[in-house]
Amino acid sequence: MRKRVAELEAVIRQLQAIIRDLQAQLGRHAGNSSLPPSANPPAAPKPVVKEPTGRSPGGQPGHAPCVRVRLPAERVARVVHHRPTHCRRCQQVLPAEPGPLDPEPTWHQVAELPDVAAVVTEHRGHTRTCPNCGTRTHTPIPAEVRASGYGPRLAAAIAYLSGGRHDSKRGVEEVVETLFGVPVSLGTVAAAEADMTAALAAAHAEAAAAVRAAPVKNVDETGWKRAGRLCWLWAGVARAATCFSVHARRGADGLTALLGDDPAGVVVSDRWSAYNRLPLRRRQLCWAHLKRDFQAMADRGGPAAAIGNELLCFVEDLFLCWHRIRDGTWGRATLRRAIHDLRPGFRDVLERGTVCGCAKTEVVCTNLLELEPALWTFARVEGVEPTNNAAERAVRPAVLWRKRSFGCHSEVGCRFVERMLTAVQTLRRQGRSVFGYLVEAITAHRHGQPAPQLLSAG
Repeated sequence: MRKRVAELEAVIRQLQAIIRDLQAQLGRHAGNSSLPPSANPPAAPKPVVKEPTGRSPGGQPGHAPCVRVRLPAERVARVVHHRPTHCRRCQQVLPAEPGPLDPEPTWHQVAELPDVAAVVTEHRGHTRTCPNCGTRTHTPIPAEVRASGYGPRLAAAIAYLSGGRHDSKRGVEEVVETLFGVPVSLGTVAAAEADMTAALAAAHAEAAAAVRAAPVKNVDETGWKRAGRLCWLWAGVARAATCFSVHARRGADGLTALLGDDPAGVVVSDRWSAYNRLPLRRRQLCWAHLKRDFQAMADRGGPAAAIGNELLCFVEDLFLCWHRIRDGTWGRATLRRAIHDLRPGFRDVLERGTVCGCAKTEVVCTNLLELEPALWTFARVEGVEPTNNAAERAVRPAVLWRKRSFGCHSEVGCRFVERMLTAVQTLRRQGRSVFGYLVEAITAHRHGQPAPQLLSAG
């Protein structure tokens, strides 16, 4: 009888563990897993819960006013003067030119689009018949002219709408015909993308070299599709450049394609196994990801709940320290002392988590103990942050693009994606004109000249 009771108790414990796992799966949301907020179930808590302030919506007293930017004189096409002609008091005729006591005129600029229509140049190859011998001589249209039916500015606009604004090919087709008055086909849009892909080859290589050599880089990866098959879009973000790479694998091969065989500097990332090839002292794990893992422990209930709640307290303390660094309240030495005080207690909780009785929590705690040196790199290396938000923000537009387009159908399409994302985000980081650069790049490509430099000298 005792043996039977023991067997039944073991079965009950197994069933309880299964129930906890199923409840944890039902309770997954953006706050305790890798699910995006858009995939949250109806009952999930809001990602950000703000206490009502009691203030009315809109601008608050004392806030900095948002004023219109006055465009410089070279951007003004026409000036209309509104001058008083008679004194409003005595009706004396007033001079047309300002006097020494007159203040500067007020101003109000009105921006308007001109009638937008692409300038169409028609090339004609003529033939002439010799009146003496009757031979016909033809001057053909030059090959460089016939190479494309669209000039560099229009081709750059098509590529920008597709790869910079992530519009569909049919959407680009409609915009070009509606705004520019030029009917184009889906094949024309694809051809413009291929043309820009070739034009950005050198720029992509330049950004890749800058990210690889950077002392600090944030790295992330997300799913992509090529002809319906799963592949991966890798992103590396450094101070001066952002580089994307579409690769068939999510493992070490994909990371190597992005950062090279021996990545330099510190890599900030999540705990994906592909990053385990990197030395621990040159890694920084993302604490935002860890916070979700710890929240999952707390939500799991049972023996994991206490461990998860204790770890969440450490996360709160850590981010409080980091915010004091960001607002200038603390210096780096103060941060190091605070982290030195946090580490022993945090490690103690992890060690207790490895024997807490919850299998999933034990696995996570064991893994974090193995990676523990990579949790604190931000405290000793200048320029390293405790989160991977830089890479997450870089990948977000690509994720939205993938959701609308379902990926690419060809290898050329994948190259267009990685090169356009690289150029657009790198130029935006530098505050440079994306469209202006694309025009320069495709013009240089068509004339066989070196591509313009993607990274500014500064």
